[in-house]
Amino acid sequence: MALPAPHLDDRRFQDLVDDAKRLVQRRCPEWTDHNVSDPGVTLIETFAYMVDQLLYRLNRVPDRHYVKFLDLLGIAPFPPAVASTDVTFWLSAPRDAPVVVPAGTHVATVRAESAEPVTFETLHELAVPPCRLVRVLTVPAGGRATDRTGDLGGADRIPAFADPPVAGDAVLFGLDGAVPGCAVLLTMDWVVAGRGVDPTNPPLVWEAWTEGGWEECPVERDTTGALNRAGEVVLHVPARHAASVEARHRAGWLRCRLREPGAGQPFFHAPPRLGRAEAVTIGGTVSACHAELIGGETLGSSEGVPGQRFTVQRAPIVAADGAIGIEVGAAEGWQSWREVASFADSGPEDRHVCVDRSSGEIGFGPAVRQADGTVRRYGAVPPKGAVVRIPAYRTGGGRQGNVAARTLSVLRDPVPFVSTVTNRAAATGGVDGESLAETSVRGPLSLRTRERAVTAEDYEQLAREAAPEVLRVKCVPAGDGSAAVRVLVVPALGEHGDTEDDAARFAALRPRDEVLDRIRAFLDARRCVGARVLVEPPFYQGVTVVARVRARPRVSTSAAELRRRALRALYDYLDPVRGGPDGDGWPFGRPIQSGELHAVLQRVDGVDLVEEVRLFGADPTTGERGEAVQRIDLDVNAIAFSYAHQVRVTG
Repeated sequence: MALPAPHLDDRRFQDLVDDAKRLVQRRCPEWTDHNVSDPGVTLIETFAYMVDQLLYRLNRVPDRHYVKFLDLLGIAPFPPAVASTDVTFWLSAPRDAPVVVPAGTHVATVRAESAEPVTFETLHELAVPPCRLVRVLTVPAGGRATDRTGDLGGADRIPAFADPPVAGDAVLFGLDGAVPGCAVLLTMDWVVAGRGVDPTNPPLVWEAWTEGGWEECPVERDTTGALNRAGEVVLHVPARHAASVEARHRAGWLRCRLREPGAGQPFFHAPPRLGRAEAVTIGGTVSACHAELIGGETLGSSEGVPGQRFTVQRAPIVAADGAIGIEVGAAEGWQSWREVASFADSGPEDRHVCVDRSSGEIGFGPAVRQADGTVRRYGAVPPKGAVVRIPAYRTGGGRQGNVAARTLSVLRDPVPFVSTVTNRAAATGGVDGESLAETSVRGPLSLRTRERAVTAEDYEQLAREAAPEVLRVKCVPAGDGSAAVRVLVVPALGEHGDTEDDAARFAALRPRDEVLDRIRAFLDARRCVGARVLVEPPFYQGVTVVARVRARPRVSTSAAELRRRALRALYDYLDPVRGGPDGDGWPFGRPIQSGELHAVLQRVDGVDLVEEVRLFGADPTTGERGEAVQRIDLDVNAIAFSYAHQVRVTG
């Protein structure tokens, strides 16, 4: 299928005639006869006919020429953006020596019949040091710490909290050193003393001491029943974990703290008691991205002339790679050349290059003949015969890297003492390279904004330039009469994994802090004087749909399969990324009505009748649900988020 011909100017004959008549009324008001019988109107129609023919020929310009026109304006397609996530390497058994996972280790999804595996590469080296428990402290709320290490294993067990327990009580476990980014296994022997608490929903939080204070630790597994029986707790320690001094003892501290109970959440009536405790490291977590690092690639030899072009072997160069450095061989060694956006400010001795990341082309500065006949060089020229190489770059990216949680399970590069690998959260940020159609739309917008943020569309366009990996950007006012604007950012996500894992989906919808800071800094340099820019994620309004549908008679589809289809339809329609009537994400500020959800369910294959649809507003962070309503209104900074839908199949 051929690409659609771009319309550089979409005006037609009648549009040109109407424009000319409007100009006549404004510039020559004494000309009042605009009928076709007037000779002046005849001349207008004649010229409109000729211009229409020119526009027709202009709109037949090939795509290649159109790309060259955009290139003359300095507009190049965005390269693919890279999806990233954290991957956890689990040891086969605790070790007495550190286990090192090298940077560049490859992990992948399981190969399927219809799709190639998606491969990720770790960005940094991961060290998993051994650890052991050396201290146990109890700290009452607002009180001083008490060392209870010597009481472990005695006849009397240690009460973890005060009697009766209050919010803020904590028990601290001191490791013999910091274990940043590691997974720690705490084996503890508790007795059933903390009565009154719900074992599946205890008011407890596990934290680790970092350079910035206490930081919460995600809990991978807890078999202690809210500290009421012997079991294990597996904690993911933050990457900033650091050793500190507590009660005159230096250790890498972890703590279990009582927090204020939520609505309807039972609290401890008595403190749980600890008999013994041990700690070991059983894994570690490191960042990985959907791109391959290429190092030390030779591009070719210089011919000693301006305007040379070299192309990397593995295009495209992904957008998240930062500035690209080029090295040129010289008599005194390798010289570093710096990437610049353009050669407009480059002098004859400046070692500058321009990089087209989509095509992988590296360009050196040209020589331009001036009006007086002299030739000026924009950028230095590598000496003839010098070898040009690129030290390192990453290639890959694309939306196929937005894999769901728990899917990166294949260890491509074996690592000693590592048994399994997985990603606890979904990968986000992967976006395909910009197409010609998308670039052609962005080109005129870039000319209009000229790197200045004035209108809401300007803020949105510039935010996409600052972070091509984001999927949706919306600019809304911060409030009535305020000079501030809110730039709402929605990251690119992959296909849904398990629709029941709403907490993981909600967490993935928050852009990384690095992306928000980059957009904020980019817009701050281009905003109007006096304007204040707030870059943040939108407000996600949780929506719970409770529906009852009747299956079509004499259809082989099971009730479980029909329920799965109905849930998928609801999750897909009420989705911030791919939901809504147009399938490109739920529109900002668009209300949610039970009537259109009735229609969504009625279109599900196998549904004969939608008997009931009830709509509830929900809080994705707490799980609380409001009263049943027919319509949920959203503010301009809010979009819908599916949360815990329920579908019952009858018939």
